Amino acid sequence: MSPIRLALLLCDTPIQPVVDEHGDYTRIFDKLFRDSCPPGVTYVMDSFDVRNKMEYPEDIDQYDGLVMTGSAASAYENFEWINRLVAYVASVAETKPNVKIIGICFGHQIVARALGKDCVPNNGIWEAGLVTIELTETGKQLFGGRDELNIQQMHRDHIPEIPKGCELLASTSVCKNQGFVRFTPGTTSRRPKDIQIFTVQGHPEFTEGIVSKVVDLRASTGVIDQPTAQRARERASWRNDGVSVIGKVIWQILGVEPSVKHVPLTM
Repeated sequence: MSPIRLALLLCDTPIQPVVDEHGDYTRIFDKLFRDSCPPGVTYVMDSFDVRNKMEYPEDIDQYDGLVMTGSAASAYENFEWINRLVAYVASVAETKPNVKIIGICFGHQIVARALGKDCVPNNGIWEAGLVTIELTETGKQLFGGRDELNIQQMHRDHIPEIPKGCELLASTSVCKNQGFVRFTPGTTSRRPKDIQIFTVQGHPEFTEGIVSKVVDLRASTGVIDQPTAQRARERASWRNDGVSVIGKVIWQILGVEPSVKHVPLTM
């Protein structure tokens, strides 16, 4: 099997304490993919700084997947780099159905904007640390029959509506849209590898060590209120499904067969 080729669009740089211990987003996402990668599968990941350098792949057809990272920026802001990113993702989604689009947190919000929906502030409400998301029927089928997942979160913006042609994966009481999928147009099958677009509002790539540093810094500066920060710290020991469940499903979406037979999704 040829190596899976991934284009990682870097939408920010982590805070310095995270960089010092865990590296930048290239290193953090490489760890997510490496730790969840099935045996015998190899991959190549090229990074593009879309925020500071507005770099993009010269030929997206060379890649199996396009992955967008999180960002401290708000996806609704009228910045040149954000507007260009939205337009780029919209073009890939429309014209390159064989390239998988994977959006994480800010990336999830950018994909939704590219598909015609708005990103807005969530009334100042933070989701921070490990949060349990309740899966829809589509989510249950995609994630092996589970009813819920625990995923690291760090956001106070959200996408209130699901883009046309997409299916909601999960919700919480304060954020209805915790991610969505769109199957490749024209396909009649509903296997994970038939998904063209996959997004999650949370951070499967974040570990407890990363989140604790972000929470501590933002709480110390008043960006996150103390009760929210304390709740995030109290949930630090919860099971984290970012790598073991979500990461493995991302590989299935990229066309890598799991080690056990997967039941195709149904309507």
